[in-house]
Amino acid sequence: MSIKDWPADERPREKLLQRGVASLTDAELLAIFLRTGIQGLSAVDLARQLLGEFGSLKGLLAADHERFCQCHGLGDAKYAQLQAVLEMARRHFVEILQRGDALTSPDTTRAFLSAQLRGYGHEVFACLFLDNQHRVLKWEELFRGTLDGASVYPREVAKRALHHNAAAIIFAHNHPSGVCEPSQADRLITERLKQALALFDIRVLDHFIVGDGLPYSFAEHGLL
Repeated sequence: MSIKDWPADERPREKLLQRGVASLTDAELLAIFLRTGIQGLSAVDLARQLLGEFGSLKGLLAADHERFCQCHGLGDAKYAQLQAVLEMARRHFVEILQRGDALTSPDTTRAFLSAQLRGYGHEVFACLFLDNQHRVLKWEELFRGTLDGASVYPREVAKRALHHNAAAIIFAHNHPSGVCEPSQADRLITERLKQALALFDIRVLDHFIVGDGLPYSFAEHGLL
């Protein structure tokens, strides 16, 4: 059955307009992006099939060009569209954080960090450098690693913080596995960084781990 034949309140586009984007499933969101299905499959059915093939929405969004285009119903045009959408999301949050306003919304911070770090297949450690009113001075990805981790050097972090004349800092790194829980190594390096930056009166506000779901906050869990 075509989506056009579905009840109006069950069609993804109409559902989004009536109830808001958060009411849609991953398959429904993907169906809106796909716009059309293929012979024998509606856009929603195709979306469900693709999510099954890639394991998750994250897996689909992180797929490289060759892997993406191997799937029936996808191709160069859809890949280009998807990359453009992802890049617009990244730039949107960069603009929000670089307007000069104080960083007061944890939700905005989480959304920004997710847009920047979630798609990587390797671990990346990054910093948000802030002034004394918590306005963003600079976002920098400082260290990159393998699937299992990245080497983080407190001296280099301190050097970059001093370069930007930062008064405060937020750390972030991703877990390609998708698991947001901090490891013992994550806890230890956070403490080492905090001690190193305290020598220069630079406050560590938080350390976020980006994986599947909501990014994990060290501050909210009493780990800072």
